[in-house]
Amino acid sequence: MALRKIVYDGEPLLRKQSREVKDITPRIRTLIEDMWETLYVENGVGLAAPQVGVLRRVIVIDTTPPPDDSDEDDEAKSDDDGMDSPVKPANDSVDEAPPVPQKYTLINPELVWVSEETQCSKEGCLSVPGRIATVTRPAKVRVKALDEEGQPIDIEADGLLAKALQHEIDHLNGIVIVDIADEVEDVRSDKD
Repeated sequence: MALRKIVYDGEPLLRKQSREVKDITPRIRTLIEDMWETLYVENGVGLAAPQVGVLRRVIVIDTTPPPDDSDEDDEAKSDDDGMDSPVKPANDSVDEAPPVPQKYTLINPELVWVSEETQCSKEGCLSVPGRIATVTRPAKVRVKALDEEGQPIDIEADGLLAKALQHEIDHLNGIVIVDIADEVEDVRSDKD
C-alpha cells in the first residue's frame, strides 16, 4: 500500500467524469488499497478515485465511529457532518442500538433511487481543505455497485452513509461540494 497525494479543488481533473471499471485488475486492487490508506491517514469518511488523481469509478467509505474512550456526550461534539471531517459522527438516524460499522469499497456505484425528503447539513472534503459547505441532499438513497471482488452490492442508506455515498459519487461525476453548496464557510482563519 502507498499513500496517494490528494488532488485539490482548482485542478481540472476534479471536474471530469470518471471512467467505468470494466475489470478488477491488480492495478485497480492497488488503487483500492492505496485509497484506504490515504483515507485513514487523512482522517476522512470517504474518498473517490479522482481525489487521488485517477479517473476511475471507485470509492471507499467508512462511517464507522472511531473508538470512544470518553463520555457519550462527545458524540455531539460537532454539527459538522463533513465527509472528510476529522470527527467521524455516528449515523444520523436515531437508533437505540450502537451504530453499525458501515465500511464499503464500491466499484461503478450508481444512485438508483433517492428520497423526496431532503437533509441539509455541513460537509467537508479532503479536496477542499479549510472550507465547510452547507449542502442539501436527499435524506435516503439506494446505490448499486460492485464490491472489491466484483460481486453486486445493493445499499439502502440514510444519515451519514447516505450523505457520504452521494458526496463520493458526485466526485465520480466531476462535482465538488462547492459546486452544489447552499453556502461555503471558510474555516481556515479559525486555525490561526
